[in-house]
Amino acid sequence: MSVFLLKRLITLVATLIATSIVVFLVLEVLPGNAAQILMGPDADPQAVQALAVQLGLDRPGLERYGHWVAGLLTGDLGNSYAYSTPVADLLRERLALTVPLAVMAMALTAAIALVAGVYAAARHDKPGDVGVMALSQVGIAIPNFWFAILLILLFSVHLKWFSAGGFPGWGEGLLPGVRALILPAIALAVVQAAILARITRSAVLDVLREDFVRTARAKGLSERGTLWGHVLRNAMIPVITVMGLQFAELLAGTIVVESVFYLPGLGRLIFQSISNRDLIVVRNCVMLLASMVIAVNFAVDLLYAAIDPRVKASDL
Repeated sequence: MSVFLLKRLITLVATLIATSIVVFLVLEVLPGNAAQILMGPDADPQAVQALAVQLGLDRPGLERYGHWVAGLLTGDLGNSYAYSTPVADLLRERLALTVPLAVMAMALTAAIALVAGVYAAARHDKPGDVGVMALSQVGIAIPNFWFAILLILLFSVHLKWFSAGGFPGWGEGLLPGVRALILPAIALAVVQAAILARITRSAVLDVLREDFVRTARAKGLSERGTLWGHVLRNAMIPVITVMGLQFAELLAGTIVVESVFYLPGLGRLIFQSISNRDLIVVRNCVMLLASMVIAVNFAVDLLYAAIDPRVKASDL
């Protein structure tokens, strides 16, 4: 296990270093004056030069990269040009919404998809299977922003069960915060659950053809016990792979839904920073999102080893 973990940690660190280099090159070193972009094409040249000095753009690229990485390691990400506040504070504030929203959406996705996928596989080519696959196809085809609008019309405008948008903040209590995220989480989970349900069904069908499943049935194990106790665990490798990708997507791709529900999350911060030409915030947001995606993939690798010991043994 130590060799397996060590290899994954080395890969994690190497990927983070490579990602930081790519992000820095794209946003810092490529042709173009970042200070000019921040201040606009009609800005006074002296003001542009002063901002360039303030941002450290007059220093060599390698020195700027080292300074940025040191800031990443110490939490000093600089100050936002548009918001005039530390970038680290902005990120903490927005992550306090985006991460719980992604976790809620992923929990709904997993609960719906695993039940639907196993149900469909257990009734292969029967009406239940056809119905689940038809619903999943509809779920994949529905844009999540359109579904979000439907949820607002139904649960906010007509039934008045939930607020149409906004976030009260966790300082108002756990229940109001969770309540404000329920509709956005459902809007995000529908498409992801439809995709994951189809993956789960295919993986379970493949495992159902294995010899050990017939042996379990021959020993008198119930169909439910066979499905949930033996088949699903052996089918989880491809399912967990997709779940990891989906969770990373939920962390990084909530811009549209956050805009529909007017939620001050990380995705909306990136959109606003791009509109404001606040490249300092954009750079650190991109690096943060990339780091979270890499960390999720690392966690998925560890889950592989926990679920299937053969994965761990193959790396020894």
